[in-house]
Amino acid sequence: MCDYTITFQNATDETQIEALLDLTFGLERKSRPSYTFRADVFAVPGLSFSVRSPSSDKLLGTLRFWPVLVEDETALLLGPLAVQPDLQGKGIGKALVTHGLNAAKKMGYRLCFVVGEQPYYAPYGFKLAKPLGFDMPVPVSVEKFQALSLQGDVFPDLPKGLISPWGNVCETQAVQKV
Repeated sequence: MCDYTITFQNATDETQIEALLDLTFGLERKSRPSYTFRADVFAVPGLSFSVRSPSSDKLLGTLRFWPVLVEDETALLLGPLAVQPDLQGKGIGKALVTHGLNAAKKMGYRLCFVVGEQPYYAPYGFKLAKPLGFDMPVPVSVEKFQALSLQGDVFPDLPKGLISPWGNVCETQAVQKV
């Protein structure tokens, strides 16, 4: 087991986060379709987390949530989630996702989306999004595009349709429109 602390991200984390994301996903990561939702948009400040070793202050992992729109409601796009390769499988990623989803629930968000491996995200309650009536304007794998009802709402009671990028917003809590 690894000793770590989950904290909010700050500007000084950025260089280390970018290096970890490059290491984890490769230099071509920004060409992936889900990155179009992050262009010219700030991650939700209260939902951007770093994991550090208390003894060395080394960045061990990172997770951010991004604002997206479904109809006229703000929802979240989870990711990227990254953990130092030598520490993967030790529970850091799971702790980050659990921490992040709990924070999103407390903030009142109702919907969260992810483009990721179904076996990894299913235990959190994510379900395939397309059969529930959601779509993305970029090509993503049907098996990886997933949705989660954060407040326990049944999916028929939630907005449906195309997930849209948020667009240009200020780096404030104002991104939340729930």
